Amino acid sequence: MFVDSHCHLNFPDYADALDQVRADMAQAQVERALCISTTLEEFPQVHALATRFDNFWATVGVHPDNEDVREPTLADLVERAALPRVVGIGETGLDYYRLGERSVADMHWQRERFRVHIQAGLDTQLPLVIHTRQASDDTIGILRESGQGRSRGVFHCFTESQAVARAALDLGFYISFSGILTFKNAADLREVAKFVPLDRCLIETDSPYLAPMPHRGKTNSPAYVALVGRFLAELKGVEPEVLGRVTTTNFEQLFAIPPNTASVN
Repeated sequence: MFVDSHCHLNFPDYADALDQVRADMAQAQVERALCISTTLEEFPQVHALATRFDNFWATVGVHPDNEDVREPTLADLVERAALPRVVGIGETGLDYYRLGERSVADMHWQRERFRVHIQAGLDTQLPLVIHTRQASDDTIGILRESGQGRSRGVFHCFTESQAVARAALDLGFYISFSGILTFKNAADLREVAKFVPLDRCLIETDSPYLAPMPHRGKTNSPAYVALVGRFLAELKGVEPEVLGRVTTTNFEQLFAIPPNTASVN
């Protein structure tokens, strides 16, 4: 019934736990998961998950916050995007949260990396998985400029304002909500979730991070996306089955994944 549109199952947290993760997913009616790449170095492990399990898919990208890693070229991204079961470009975007002694101007390398990912999305016609943190103006501006009005994708783990959500929606992007939605201090985000049309919503865990209530502070799991889905359904005033069906259809349409293909093999 539900899909986890963003998780990191290649991380060490799951080294010996994948069988349990998948069993928990099945029990929670979480049918599929999208495994997200954050470096080129880890991409082979991410892709291996998607080729090993037929209800997992993969993206290729380098997270904006990752320094001292292999810098992706356009050719790097396009080549890997052509592999089977790679359905998106990212995680990409901008993150000014950890500037330290640096200025926003010093983060030009992040902006150039983002532009490379945007071009890869255009060249491959794959959607972008956008990360933005304390950088929404530049994120939206670069998408407008470099995306030439043709980029598409999802703003994952959305925590920005309603104005940013509106700008993303105007660009044709989806908005994905994580377990943060369930946190007591997320009242503003819940108002944003009410604002975003259901046919433009996705749900995710961002596992192993951001476990929803009542599991906050523990290792997250794709099974917990069912809790996010049920919480969002209540905010939207719809049944969980409706929320699951619509967000699954949104996922399938965005990432060009055929319906009714999930299994637990």
